[in-house]
Amino acid sequence: MSQANPVHVAVGVVINANSEVLVSLRAAGSHQGGLWEFPGGKVEPGESVQNALNREFQEELGITVHGSSPFIRIEHHYSDKSVLLDVWKVSRFSGIPSGREGQTIDWRSVSSLQASEFPLANERIIRALTLPDKIAITPEAADFSELRKIISHLIDLDIDLIYFRQKSRSTQTYLEWFKWANALCQANGIRLMFSQELEGLESGLVQKIDAYHVSSERLLSLKSRPLSKQRLFSASCHDLQQLKLAESLDADFVLLSPVGATGKYSSEQLLGWDGFENLVGQINTPVYALGGVDLADIDICRARRGFGIAGISAFMPSPV
Repeated sequence: MSQANPVHVAVGVVINANSEVLVSLRAAGSHQGGLWEFPGGKVEPGESVQNALNREFQEELGITVHGSSPFIRIEHHYSDKSVLLDVWKVSRFSGIPSGREGQTIDWRSVSSLQASEFPLANERIIRALTLPDKIAITPEAADFSELRKIISHLIDLDIDLIYFRQKSRSTQTYLEWFKWANALCQANGIRLMFSQELEGLESGLVQKIDAYHVSSERLLSLKSRPLSKQRLFSASCHDLQQLKLAESLDADFVLLSPVGATGKYSSEQLLGWDGFENLVGQINTPVYALGGVDLADIDICRARRGFGIAGISAFMPSPV
């Protein structure tokens, strides 16, 4: 199978009430046999992904899908074949899953999933499962006292991932504020995204950074992924060229803007949801909508193949 004609596969990520993911063991004699996988199967000609997913789940697991939404698309090239994994998150189903074709199935916590136990194409699914559907961006703080209120507010909102953005501050002040905020966030199980140059930082601080975010300008200067895959790497993007570059650098996700109206951009620069969906459909990296969006837009973002929303005002309903 050539790279130009990959096998289209419908894949379902099923999560139960205990936040565990359903996985099944591939038959020893099959392609990538003996490894765990997220269940699914080949999309037949003329068949929709949703229909293929439901058919495969009924045949393999004995369950019927009643609700699903796009999660991530992954194109991967093995030495002997190429695949396009069309991954959907299954939100509702009926029946009790069982290995109807003799395969072993199991429910696993996301934290227990080891990429080495899955086909290489599944690695990005595992990484994507650690991402939230919303990312809060810190507004510019007038002083440290205001910053403390901002971080405390976001922690109270139970946000999993915060982009620490203080563009008006000197490098020294940014570092001092980040160290304080990062320690507090880590104590509360929250990842804080560092957004200044890594070059020249003390090694002790670099080791404490859970996530690193680059601007679109800094993205253009990168030649390789700046952090290991054990930590998050993301970028701000505004067009297809930047999105493709972020994808080539193996970014875990990108922030795409501007989707809606903001005071920073003219109406001609706005992507709108149609433009957003068009760009998202051309890459395989999770994309968050940014600019003129709020929490109420998560469902429409998902419907447009986005991964979630990011913003400032969406998480700051009142002055802090």
